[in-house]
Amino acid sequence: MRVLVTGATGFLGSHLVKALLHDGHDVHILKRRDSNCWRLADVQSELYSHNREETKIDRLFQEGGGYDAVMHAATSYGRNGESYRAVLEANVALPLQLLEACIRYETPLFFNTDTFSNTAQGSIERLIGYHLTKRHFLEWGQHLVKTASIHFVNMRLEHLYGPADSPDKFIPYVVKSCLENHMELPLTAGEQKRDFIHVQDAVRAYVLLLRQGVKMPTSFSEFQVGSGTATPIKTLVHSIHAMTGSTTCLRFGALPYPPQEIMHSQADVEPLQRYGWHSQISLEEGLLSVIEEQGGGKHDHFQK
Repeated sequence: MRVLVTGATGFLGSHLVKALLHDGHDVHILKRRDSNCWRLADVQSELYSHNREETKIDRLFQEGGGYDAVMHAATSYGRNGESYRAVLEANVALPLQLLEACIRYETPLFFNTDTFSNTAQGSIERLIGYHLTKRHFLEWGQHLVKTASIHFVNMRLEHLYGPADSPDKFIPYVVKSCLENHMELPLTAGEQKRDFIHVQDAVRAYVLLLRQGVKMPTSFSEFQVGSGTATPIKTLVHSIHAMTGSTTCLRFGALPYPPQEIMHSQADVEPLQRYGWHSQISLEEGLLSVIEEQGGGKHDHFQK
């Protein structure tokens, strides 16, 4: 299939692009001119790359026979001082342009990347611009597919992790702190539970559903993408600490819980399993991949 991917230079998007190439698809990416493409260095010659600043959306779809699917993995969290307008552009304006183009040019599949925290029960106090805009676009998607011949697939990801993630994310940060034997690591009490899903398992879900394509029974489908198991943060951190052989003092309870913290998140993976998907990478195996990427060796001390 001919697939257009946004966010391809990011953590999720880079793994998604590689999985699509491995599955034999013709992959086009839409990126910013100044994007850092280090995650794509080994496959860049196999991609068709389009810079947003120089490319009109309609022209993208008009040339070469259009696309069989669009996979939207680009996002702005607003963590780096971006204005709300910039967050709105990345999370609503761009995907809405793409979705409307899909409808105009009869692209049958649109995949939207969402998050477990973007629910009615989830917190929007932190990263409010991110959560509001992600919800806004989802509502647009639900509305537009009512009268269009397109399948909108919302991929609601749980806590994603794996190699090539940003160093400021929680798991890479804890791994780095433990490997470097920082004197102490201040943490919350760690009672909140998260469903940790390895990025390679997550992108396999995208690829599998792409194969199913228009066989989906409704114009709007949502899939929760996780392992189906909720693990306490405290258990996760203890495991990383043991697996790295760290001497770092873990100070649980040194930090307060953020306002409106989600205390339990766990994916219902039965809908995905009905399509033949199952997570294949255990949390122990996945954590080892992150530890080894950062230069740590293997340790058989996973905390159950």
